[in-house]
Amino acid sequence: MNGRVLNTSIAAATTGVTVILWAMFTSVPKISAIPAFSRKYQTSCTTCHSNYPELNDFGEAFKKNGFKFPKDDDTFVKEPPVLLGAKAQKQAFPGAVYPGEIPGNLPIAFRYEGNFTWNKKQPAGVIAQNGFVPRTDLFTPNTFTIISAGSFGPNLSFWIDDDLSTGGSGADGGLGDGYLKYNDLGHPFRLPKNALNVRFGQFELDLPFTQARSIYPSDYDVYDQTSVAGVLGTTNNPFALGAPQRGIEFGGYPNNGNFNWSVAFVNGNNDGPAIRNTKDVYLRVAQKFNLERDPESRNAIQAAGPTGPRDHTSIRLGAFYYYGRNQLNLDNALFPELGVINEPFYRVGGDIRFKYRRLELFGVGLYGHDQNLIENSSLTGFQKTRPVTYSGGFAGANYWIYPWLITYMRYDFVNSPTDFLNGISENTTRNRYSPGFQILVRANIKIIGEYNHTWAQPYIDPVTGTTQHFRPNTFVSGIDYVF
Repeated sequence: MNGRVLNTSIAAATTGVTVILWAMFTSVPKISAIPAFSRKYQTSCTTCHSNYPELNDFGEAFKKNGFKFPKDDDTFVKEPPVLLGAKAQKQAFPGAVYPGEIPGNLPIAFRYEGNFTWNKKQPAGVIAQNGFVPRTDLFTPNTFTIISAGSFGPNLSFWIDDDLSTGGSGADGGLGDGYLKYNDLGHPFRLPKNALNVRFGQFELDLPFTQARSIYPSDYDVYDQTSVAGVLGTTNNPFALGAPQRGIEFGGYPNNGNFNWSVAFVNGNNDGPAIRNTKDVYLRVAQKFNLERDPESRNAIQAAGPTGPRDHTSIRLGAFYYYGRNQLNLDNALFPELGVINEPFYRVGGDIRFKYRRLELFGVGLYGHDQNLIENSSLTGFQKTRPVTYSGGFAGANYWIYPWLITYMRYDFVNSPTDFLNGISENTTRNRYSPGFQILVRANIKIIGEYNHTWAQPYIDPVTGTTQHFRPNTFVSGIDYVF
């Protein structure tokens, strides 16, 4: 291969972990409310969350309805909105500004996450290769987030979350999601309610399982996978499926929200500004099958149980597809006079989720493909070579021993022949097992614990000069609260 070919290496990541024994509580936690919606409706956060930030059936219906109660919203609101104009202005439109509303109080909430971690002891060769990582680390990533969300009337809603600090004092975490959404755009065309909606700004893609608002302290590995050829070609694609994107999305959920579809057009550069002329497209469809036997429970927003409302027994099947065209050498710096490199890529996958009483089972399978190029023998252009591909996914189970005590097990895997050939892992497949627990001390305060048994990373033993392998296993425990 010509020396001018892009040579990008990926450093093996060493994950922090921690172990703490937390005192158990002798009584069921008292329920308390969190902002901003809890203040607006004077209700507990458990109304919408079975384990925040994960949404239950009612919470999903609340979000889909533009952050409003699915039925009789005006009846439950305890902090009425401020009207921005008289009702008569609706009839006068377009001769007058269409009236709207803003929340009665500032709809702001705050979230803090801090973990105490313990790391497996590193061999000398790993320290020499990647640097020293302490055995323990107190309260990391030490993240403080501001969250604001609400509605501007019957159809308009908004969401903004920003990590004011993460990983250290005053560090800039940056914007997570920040978008405006218009619900029921198809009403003038007599489409079913919320069959057509639109949102625009910066947002997480309509993924089968959210990473931005996940209950787990660790990311889904396959969501973070990027495509880098290293010494094997030109591919250098920073796109990560789990990162927020900037763009516009059309979608809907007719049939009582059981069917979901979305089409998004995005920059494809994660949360950064556009770096290429082309735009990417993401599509998703999902169908939820309600398995409740009782018709009344089946048709309700939440099923009825002996201890009160609960999630429906259900199974959801979905599929998603992402297509983009990565562009390199726009400034002719890497390959002078050879022009722009266009490398189409796609991600395709499927998902499943099953809920039954206190048990939730879920899984995602994904395949990624990037076209890869090398210079031809005459150095006048490019020719195709072995593409950069990977497959992977995750599977897991959550079980509520009590409403306030949740245990889980998750398995993540990524199979990447390219990463293996570039010396990133011991085998083509990287596996991670993550058992954990979460305790809701209060509805807005929880303690977490998670162990990560990770894949082996190669390193050179400084004494023998041979290649050895090290698993940077970790245990993390910490606190997470909102107010």
